[in-house]
Amino acid sequence: MTAGSRKFVASCVDCQLVKYETAKPRGLLCPLPVPSQPWEDLSMDFIVGLPAYRGHTCIFVVVDHFSKGLHLGMLPSHHTAQSVAQLFMEIVGKLHGMPKSIVFDRDPLFVSRFWQTLFSLSGTKLRMSSAYHPQTDGQTEVTN
Repeated sequence: MTAGSRKFVASCVDCQLVKYETAKPRGLLCPLPVPSQPWEDLSMDFIVGLPAYRGHTCIFVVVDHFSKGLHLGMLPSHHTAQSVAQLFMEIVGKLHGMPKSIVFDRDPLFVSRFWQTLFSLSGTKLRMSSAYHPQTDGQTEVTN
């Protein structure tokens, strides 16, 4: 499609009226549960594309759902999951402890690395199990 065709279709009222949605229908919105204590349910996000200050161009934002309090931290433009986890422990973990839940809209690989680093920094060892593990005593399955 040429640039002229795109411009015509974008400005044509009839074309816009008969245009159909190609995305899958979206599901219903589910509100988050209301927290009962401060700093147990958090959301995290980044503000990017800022002018450089001491080599940092990104702000890491952590917001508490209960009190609406927030913590901010500076990051370089090329941050890693490990640097984000370390900053999280510095600005949130050492003041409030580990939260019960975190809302974070990053890709699964980044989130996975973030959680692995966060748990290692807090001293918790993650031990993954496989679907089939006859050598263990099976307590989890019995409990379930």
